Amino acid sequence: MLRVLSDILLAADCGDVSAFVLLDMTAAFDNVDHTILLQRLQLTFGIGDTVHRWFQSYLSGRKQHVRCGPSRSSTTYVVCGVPQGSVLGPILFVLYIVDLIQLVESHRLSPHLYDDDVQVYGSHSPAAVDAFSMKISDCTTSRRQHQLPTATIPIVGVPITPARSVRDLGIYIDADAHLSMRAHVNRTVSRSFAALRR
Repeated sequence: MLRVLSDILLAADCGDVSAFVLLDMTAAFDNVDHTILLQRLQLTFGIGDTVHRWFQSYLSGRKQHVRCGPSRSSTTYVVCGVPQGSVLGPILFVLYIVDLIQLVESHRLSPHLYDDDVQVYGSHSPAAVDAFSMKISDCTTSRRQHQLPTATIPIVGVPITPARSVRDLGIYIDADAHLSMRAHVNRTVSRSFAALRR
């Protein structure tokens, strides 16, 4: 978090505009496609033969059902996802999304990953803001906001509205002149007063 804020503040000091995109991959561990993961292990990391078959065996043939009291659903095969609570689950997830880092960097943006939260950010000169805003949704300092569109920005055909405040890893960041954390402070103070009143 400190690295991201520091990079954005340094860019603002240089007169650049910045964009900060937060991707929260909901139920990300459950969406890992076994076929893609096995291909990635083989092609990207060179895992083959016996070790590849071991991973294939580890991922395939898993079953699950839901139980509520004495009732139980029918058993179904698990065709995607990595086992959570295991040592291999998070490692396999990181190996699965490793190409995301290369993709983000190929667009000259900076990625940061923490568990299933992905942060993408970058900075550019105000003269190239139209092309820059087409790459990523923006949360910039107010000194440069007049140079950015205020309407929605289409990203892969989906309209994204620029935000005035974002939550990242439990911390609220405001897109004001100093990247203040006014929203975070206000939420923390209001929760503290509520706790004191109780």
